[in-house]
Order: sequence, then structure tokens, then C-alpha cells
Amino acid sequence: MRLECNGLNFIYPGSDARVIDNLTFSMAGPGFHAVFGPSGVGKTSFARLLTQHRDLPDLPVKTPGIDTILYTYNQERLPGWSAVGRHLDQVCPPERQELKKELIALFRLEPFLDARFSQLSMGQQNRMNLIRYLLQDFDLMILDESLANVDEKLRRTILPAIKERFAHKMFLYISHNLMEVARFCRRILVLNQPSRRLPGRMISGLDEKTGAETEKTALDRVMLEIMNAF
Repeated sequence: MRLECNGLNFIYPGSDARVIDNLTFSMAGPGFHAVFGPSGVGKTSFARLLTQHRDLPDLPVKTPGIDTILYTYNQERLPGWSAVGRHLDQVCPPERQELKKELIALFRLEPFLDARFSQLSMGQQNRMNLIRYLLQDFDLMILDESLANVDEKLRRTILPAIKERFAHKMFLYISHNLMEVARFCRRILVLNQPSRRLPGRMISGLDEKTGAETEKTALDRVMLEIMNAF
């Protein structure tokens, strides 16, 4: 599976300023990849364009080996008329009931299954929402700040576990957390403001696995390389 862009441009309707300017890159293979950059560089616009690329035939995006793309984002809501556990039961395919139980335990959400979505904290809401996506069929999943408001210790448990359980899937992780992106992702696309005329740059991350402990010097090196790409 591969994700390719060759000269992607994007301008908001009614504006003359490009949000994305001549973006060209390629990412290949399953695992965690990332899009990183300061606010306003078009990370979310880019993610949403990827999900629509088959409906936009002129978009210079290719996804060989990728049939189904899912997009999940921070503060996305679940229906409020039932308990969140019941909603997960309804959207979970019968053959994935054991996976559902594993994810609920991993995300530490067992005590909240009888609550309505509005009764959960923002971090609990984001974790619950991510579970419902992980239960579906997909080849590429885009996570747009999907673990925002989740404490760092729990994220360091969740991310490697997702990588292990879905090792044959491709993920595109969008986050403002520099250390997290450097630590857990394999390939990192660093975006800049189009006005700076700097092309998107690919950085190799450390791709940390479950139980591994990254050396601080290696982590510092990758973070510095990402920052120098701005």
C-alpha cells in the first residue's frame, strides 16, 4: 500500500491564498506515519482531501493498495441518545466482539460504558470515538488529533498497542505533540506555511514498539531534525 501526492494544491473557496502549495511526497507500507506542522499549514485540509480524492478526479493523489480510508478527528461526537457501550455494540461487526473488549480494556473505558457521550470527559470521548473506528474495515486511517486530551502516560500505552494489533494497516497520525510523533511514527511529513516556499519534507521517525524504550539522544536527534525542517 502506498500514499502519493504529486503537486497537490488547495485554496479555500473565496480566497486567493494557497493553504497547500505544490505538495509532493510518497509514503509506503503499513504502520504509523505522521503529518506534523504548526497551526494553519493545512494539515486538516490535507487529511480531508485524502478522504475525498476518489470524488475529485483532478486531485493529484494516488493510493495503490488502499481501498478504504477512514478519517477520525478530535471532538467528533457519538449519538447522545444511548449509552456509549450500547453504541459500540451496534457498530461492532459480530466477528470483532473480542477485539472490541480488548480495545475497551486497553483504552481504560470499562467503567464508562453505561454513560452517555455527553457525560464523558473530552479525553474519554476521543478514546471512545477512536474505538468505533478501529472496529470497522479500513486500509488507511487518518487520526486528526484523535487522542487529544488523553494523558501522556495512557497515550504511550495506546499508540504502540494499536500499531501491534493493526500491523497490516496504514495510519496517518496528525498531532501537535512533537515528541510523540518522533517517538512512535515511521515516516513524518513536515508541512510549512505556503508563504515560506519550503516544500514538505519527509523525516524518519523512531517507530517505537510495545515494550521498547527509546534512547533520549535518538529522540532528541529526530525532534531537532523535525524542527529544522520548518
